[in-house]
Amino acid sequence: MNKKTPNEALNRINEFEFKEAKKTPLIIVLDNVRSAQNVGSIFRTADSFLIEKIILCGITPTPPSREINKTALGSTETVSWSHQELTKKAISQLKNEGVICIAAEQTENSIDLRSLEVSRSKKYALVLGNEVDGVDQEVIDMCASSAEIPQFGTKHSLNISVCAGIMIWDFFQLLKP
Repeated sequence: MNKKTPNEALNRINEFEFKEAKKTPLIIVLDNVRSAQNVGSIFRTADSFLIEKIILCGITPTPPSREINKTALGSTETVSWSHQELTKKAISQLKNEGVICIAAEQTENSIDLRSLEVSRSKKYALVLGNEVDGVDQEVIDMCASSAEIPQFGTKHSLNISVCAGIMIWDFFQLLKP
């Protein structure tokens, strides 16, 4: 028999323990994401993998928001976040702090996610773009590189929250101590 684990046996940390926990050296930058539910899903994923921070840029919805909370399930209270009017300004600030910015985008020279190499001694920012237009080209130009998830079907497109989940998991695997 393979019984489902009850919630109280999952060893969940509380909000205070989350705030004090060593974070994965990854910042998520959302470039003009339209859907509040996608934002909420990304918050929830960021909480799951102890992501350092989310920067919500441009038109990206911000907490508090009933629509974000539908999928975030309280993670807007644990994951650090800020809002920046211009994604370019957020990227510029991150680069000045020594953060390596990588756009999640299909480009001429994008790195297949399976080949991505990172250093555990550095901090990274993953830039995810608008559901229709993706990451703005000017933002891509500011990033050190771009990475894409290999896809083999007819669409070659994933929902941003699905893309975020896959990419955050890969970064977590590569960056965890």
